[in-house]
Formats: sequence, structure tokens, C-alpha cells
Amino acid sequence: MIEHLAPAILAFLCVLALSPVLIKTLKTYNLTQPIRSELPSDHQLKKGTPLMTGSIFLIGVLIALLFNDTILMYFLAAVFILFSLIGFADDFWKASKQDPGGISGKSKLVFQFGFTIFLLLFLALEMNLESTIHITQHISIQLPGMIYIAVMTLFIVGSANAINFTDGMDGLLGMVSIPTYFFFFLISDKPEVKLFSLIMIACIAGFLIFNLYPAKAFMGDTGSLALGGSLSFLAVIEKVEILIPLLFFVYLAEQLSVIIQVVVYKRTKKRIFRMTPIHYHYGLKYGWSENMIVTVFSIVSWTTVILAYLYWKIFLL
Repeated sequence: MIEHLAPAILAFLCVLALSPVLIKTLKTYNLTQPIRSELPSDHQLKKGTPLMTGSIFLIGVLIALLFNDTILMYFLAAVFILFSLIGFADDFWKASKQDPGGISGKSKLVFQFGFTIFLLLFLALEMNLESTIHITQHISIQLPGMIYIAVMTLFIVGSANAINFTDGMDGLLGMVSIPTYFFFFLISDKPEVKLFSLIMIACIAGFLIFNLYPAKAFMGDTGSLALGGSLSFLAVIEKVEILIPLLFFVYLAEQLSVIIQVVVYKRTKKRIFRMTPIHYHYGLKYGWSENMIVTVFSIVSWTTVILAYLYWKIFLL
């Protein structure tokens, strides 16, 4: 761990020092967050907050490459950058045109599926990715190679978007994703994964200083899709696919709430939740403040990650 601390501290300090410059630049060019009209009134006040500041995480990617230039680290960097580019395109459209809709969902999905399939095939052909899902040390499911690629593609794209859904309140995604990265730092025997995970934690921690309520900046899809893509691929690289329901519990709950709301409303014209993703529901129905919601969701994330770690320790190690 000691050898990873210096790069992580450097990443934290760089994010801390350069975020104000990025925030000021985005304000100067009016690249700020438009707010959907259906969101609660307190969210309408956030209009004009600089968007795309998740691009600051790319500093962490660069530092990771400077300290470790192996093929696996380049792969992790490629995942992060490619998903970040999709998010950047969406954010730039939103901010430059002040259109909260962004680019079409279909366009984003086409690029996400394309990048994911390409990256998974690279893992399979160049880095000997196993097409096995481990249930325990002694129980595994062996899938045909292309079936595994197809299943993992659906998982990665779905999970990346679930993590993107979670970025809806000040500090929420940052606080929830830190324990997930910490899990991969703890379990991995790969120095690249340990270094990358710790650097991402450091970058998020530095960014949260500007993103906690009241947020001075939003990471946007530029950051949230990059985090989503990298966390999803880490689950595949570390062969802990079986732990996804625990590791990604909060993210999947956010996504599932949207799906349930849409399906039920189409059939009954009634809403299960006051608003989705589900973090809005707790504010509107129970009057929870943003800080309360972020705190509770963070505790839930730490709890499910600890449960995932215990399962890994007992059944997979």
C-alpha cells in the first residue's frame, strides 16, 4: 500500500489545486448545468453550476500511467477515457445549448455498446479473460466465449448507466463510489488495479470538496459514465461478477426504481415513487435533506461493500 500512497496523494493535491481553475473556466464560457423543469424547486436553484468538472479525474488517469505503464494500466485508462468521452459529448451539448436533454439516449448507447464490445474482446484475446463466472471457490459457471462477452456487455452498459443515474445530488455519486473502489483496492492482487483504485478514491475525495452540498461544480456524465465504466470493468477483471448485486446495490436500486416507475405508470397510470431515480423520492416524500440522503446512501454502500468483501473472503478467496 505504501508504494501507492505517493501517487494517490499527488492526484488528490492536483485535483484540489486545479479544480478551481477548471470551475472558473467553465463559468467563463457558460458551460453550466441546465435543470430539468420537473425536478424539485431546490434543484432549480442549481442552474448555472459548472458542468463537466468530472474531466478533472483524467489527471488521476495520467498520474496512474506515469507511475505504472503496463498494458493493464493502459487498458484501465482506455476504459475511463472512452466512457468519459461519451459523457463529455452529452455534457457539452447540454451546457453549450442549455438543453437538459443532451444528446439522444440511442446515440449514447450505440457508443457504449461499441466501446464495451471492443474492450471485452481485447481483454479476451490479449489478456486471457476467462469466460467463467465464479460462484464459490468450487462452483463456477463456464460460458461459451461469445455468450460470456454478450452477457458482460449487457452488464457493463447497464451498470455504467445505473452508476450514471446515481449522480443526481450534490456529492451523492462520489460518496457512494468511494467504497466500491476501495473494495477493488482491498481484494486485488494486481498492482495496476490497486494503484488505479486508490488514485480514483483520491481524485473523488479532492473533487468532493467542491461537489458536496452546496455544490460548486458537477462532475456531469463526463465523470459519472467514466466512473461507471471503470467500476464495471474492474468487476470483470477481478472475476467478482457474482458480487455485483452487493457491490452495485445502490446504483442498481437507482436504476431499478426508474424501470419500475415507468412500467407501473404505463400499465396503471399510477406512480410507485414520488420521483425517480429513487434518491429524489426520499426528499419529496419524507422531507430528507440532500445531506441526509447522501449520508444514508453512503452508509448503505459501505454496508453492502463490506458484505461483498466478507463473501469474497469466505467463498471466493
